[in-house]
Amino acid sequence: MRRTMLTRFAPSPTGELHLGHAYSAVLAHAAARAAGGTFRIRIDDIDGSRSRETYVDASLADLAWLGIDWDGDPVRQSDRLGDYGAALENLRARGLVYPCFCTRADIAASLSAPHGPSGAIYPGTCRTLPPATREKRLVAEPHCWRLDMARAAAEAGKLVWEEAGQGICTADPQAHGDIVLARKDAPASYHLASTLDDAAMGVSQVIRGADLVASTDVHRLLQALLGLATPIYHHHALVCGADGKRLAKRDAAASLAALRAAGVNGAALAADLAAARLPAGYSLQMP
Repeated sequence: MRRTMLTRFAPSPTGELHLGHAYSAVLAHAAARAAGGTFRIRIDDIDGSRSRETYVDASLADLAWLGIDWDGDPVRQSDRLGDYGAALENLRARGLVYPCFCTRADIAASLSAPHGPSGAIYPGTCRTLPPATREKRLVAEPHCWRLDMARAAAEAGKLVWEEAGQGICTADPQAHGDIVLARKDAPASYHLASTLDDAAMGVSQVIRGADLVASTDVHRLLQALLGLATPIYHHHALVCGADGKRLAKRDAAASLAALRAAGVNGAALAADLAAARLPAGYSLQMP
């Protein structure tokens, strides 16, 4: 039985929203409202060195300017640190994660392995550390926590997900290698936090950019390992500038704040985006 439609938009308060964010938010909002469902906002604010409260306020103001309303109060990742810690402890107790003490320089110096969907594949330097050495270093050294991908994938078995309009896709998490689940400077990685949050919020369809298709391999694995429901996914085309590159937060001209200041009608822009009509100079492209 299909669950009641619940979608979300999850901005990170590390800069101003741009047209690409607006397109994703409009699609998620429209899908929920068309189905008589629920649309939620989540603030992905656990990047302590870059998150700013002023960007939280700015993001909500941008959405309101577009005519996007949401149900309930925004959820904040910073309020969910205990859940991330509990999930990590679950995996650690099962021998599925291990501490990694490598610096970026260490990894760069040791890498001769191929790249995967998430970038260079970690060579597993810390995976085979003797237990006594590991425990001693845990006390004294900064570390992240990595998923032992081979063990995790073997436990989970074959994994699939449904891509809206395309059907069933097979996940290939092993292509990513031993990914980080908790960083040295953050209590959870994007993979772990987003997967847990979507499940806790009851998200039935994840609508996000096609640049995140590969991440679904990892998210589907974490769902299997942690006993979480699997939503339907819809990975949409990316908004690109005149140079053909997808927009980034540094693209000030495409920021919603700049468009609003220039007198653009937010509701009209949202209607255009819902119909895949973009302002001059911008296009939709699949990566």
